[in-house]
Amino acid sequence: MQKMRLGRTELSVGRTAFGALPIQRLDADDAVRLLWQAFEGGIDFFDTARGYTDSEEKLGRALSGVRDRVVLATKTPARDRRGLLENLETSLSMLKTDHVDLYQLHNPETLPDPADPDGLYAGLVEAKAKGLVRHIGITNHRLALAREAVESGLYETLQYPLNLLSTPEELELVELCRRKDVGFIAMKAMSGGLLSSAAAAFAFLRRLGSVLPIWGIQHASELEEFLSYEADPPALDGRLVEAMAKDRAELSGSFCRACGYCLPCPEGIPIPMAARMTLLLGRAPEAGFLSPEWQEKMALIENCQDCGACASRCPYHLDTPALLKANLADYRRRLPGT
Repeated sequence: MQKMRLGRTELSVGRTAFGALPIQRLDADDAVRLLWQAFEGGIDFFDTARGYTDSEEKLGRALSGVRDRVVLATKTPARDRRGLLENLETSLSMLKTDHVDLYQLHNPETLPDPADPDGLYAGLVEAKAKGLVRHIGITNHRLALAREAVESGLYETLQYPLNLLSTPEELELVELCRRKDVGFIAMKAMSGGLLSSAAAAFAFLRRLGSVLPIWGIQHASELEEFLSYEADPPALDGRLVEAMAKDRAELSGSFCRACGYCLPCPEGIPIPMAARMTLLLGRAPEAGFLSPEWQEKMALIENCQDCGACASRCPYHLDTPALLKANLADYRRRLPGT
């Protein structure tokens, strides 16, 4: 597998990385099998988070025996130094390791004050000084805050949504990271599963050179597909350019990226899926989403109280309640017999 330097961390990692959020949906044995298959296929960078339920535990079970041959990245949702250190202790235990290669602040709403002795940044510095963390980074969905983090010089990596739907302003962030020698880790490389061509998504990000995509992988078939692209990188030929243009046309404007920061919903609405149901129905077999189970889930939208909590937490400033209601109306038009 081709290697790349991850900014000033000087970590040398394979250019195809494993996003471990989806493995929380697998049972332990299947997850371990998939992670080991990824390692044997040449993947050496694995990204998870304390908030991904049992993802860290599954990674620890699968890869502790080859710990010196993999790079482990995880994240903390903590709000202060004490919470960060407690999260880190749990992560180390779950990952079965004595250190994390990259420890990231998980989508903070503001940048922590580096001068606050009880703040998040003080916790990062302390963890690094103790050897519990090798490198420190930050993840975010807000362009202005991501840019501020890179400009600060305090973080060695930035993890940010990047794919073929990204705006010119977001692509400028890649160049800023390059100038500041900050490693750029691309999340949402398939835009939450909405992009129609994994080959086009792969080719688009590969040409950026300094970007490390983390592909959210849940099935062996997905892993095999991305490993095949690594072995024989697809070129942006006419067919893939056409696929990119189609996705850009259909996904322009306001749409849910499925980041999940709108949750929890007090009415139990599965917002990250329900708010983009129309798009999912156009990109996946309809039968699974038109099942009685999903009809019940979509019907929960009728219970929406317009409390505004989801919209207030959306990093993309979407009118989430309106989006949910529009998707419900379209969904019901598609049901058999309507």
